[in-house]
Amino acid sequence: MEKQNHSMVSEFILLGLTESRELQILFFLFFSIIYTSIVLGNLMIIFVVKMDRQLHSPMYFLLANLSFIDMSLASFATPKMLNNLIREYYSISYEGCMTQMFFLHLLGGSEMMLLVAMAVDRYIAICKPLHYKTIMNNCVCTGLILLSWTTGLVHTMSQMVFTVTLPFCGPNVLDSFFCDLPRVIKLACTDTYILELLVIADSGLLSLFCFIILFISYSIILITVQHRSSRGSPKALSTLSAHITVVVLFFGPCIFIYVWPFNSVSIDKILSVFYTIFTPLLNPIIYTFRNKDMKSALRKIKTTYMSSRSTF
Repeated sequence: MEKQNHSMVSEFILLGLTESRELQILFFLFFSIIYTSIVLGNLMIIFVVKMDRQLHSPMYFLLANLSFIDMSLASFATPKMLNNLIREYYSISYEGCMTQMFFLHLLGGSEMMLLVAMAVDRYIAICKPLHYKTIMNNCVCTGLILLSWTTGLVHTMSQMVFTVTLPFCGPNVLDSFFCDLPRVIKLACTDTYILELLVIADSGLLSLFCFIILFISYSIILITVQHRSSRGSPKALSTLSAHITVVVLFFGPCIFIYVWPFNSVSIDKILSVFYTIFTPLLNPIIYTFRNKDMKSALRKIKTTYMSSRSTF
C-alpha cells in the first residue's frame, strides 16, 4: 500500500518567492546576476589559490574547498528557482525534490565541518606557530577535507534514509522556492512527529553545537592575539575577522530556521534566500577584499596577464 500511495505524488508545486508577475521578472534578473557572480567569484578564488604559489598553504587550501562547496550550495536550487521564475507553473519532480534535499544537507553538513577545520587551522597557526607546518601537513589537510565530506554524507543520509520511504499520497504544495526538508515531511500521509524531531535534533542542534564550538574557539584565539604585541597581530586579526564573519553569516540562518520555535513562512523564505544565495556570494567578497594575500595574488595575475597580452 505504501508503494501505491508513494506513486500518487509524482511532483511537488513550489509557490516560490512571490505571486506578482512583475516581481518575478525583477527577481529573475536580480538573482541571475547574483548567481553568475557567485560562480565567477568562487571560481576566481579556486583559480587564484591554484595559480599563486604563495597561497599554497593549509588556510588557502581549505578556503578553495569552501569556495567549491559554496558554489555547489548555490547551484543546488538557484537554477531551478530561476527556471520557475520565468514559467507560470512552478513544479519539481519527486526525484528532483529528494535530490535537492540530499545535496542541501550534504553540502550544509560538509561546510559546517569545514568551518570547524578552518578554525582549527587558525588556532594552530596563531597559538602554536612553531609547530604549524609540522601539524598542518598535506595528510592532515586532506584528512580534514575528507572528514568534512564524510560528516555531510552521514548528516544527509541520516535524514534522507527515512524521508524517501515516506508515503506522499495527497498534498504536494510547498510554500518555498526549493524543497525544504521540514516542509516536505509535513506533506507525508503518515505521522511524522518523530521524524520532525529527528530533523530538528540533527540539523538544528548540530548547527547550534558547531556554532558554540566555533564561537569559543575564535574567542580563545582572539584573546591570544590581543595578548601578543607582534607585527603579525594586525594580519591575524584581519584574517580572523573574515573567518568569524563567514561563520556568523552561515550559522545564523541555519540556527534560526531549525531551532527557533516560531515558524514564519516569510521569515523562513528570507533566511533561506540568504543562506543559499547571499552567503555564497559574500564569502568571496569577504575573503578577497579583506585579505591582503588574495589581493596581492590577484594583482600579480592581472599584471602577468596584461604583460603577456602586450607581447603579442
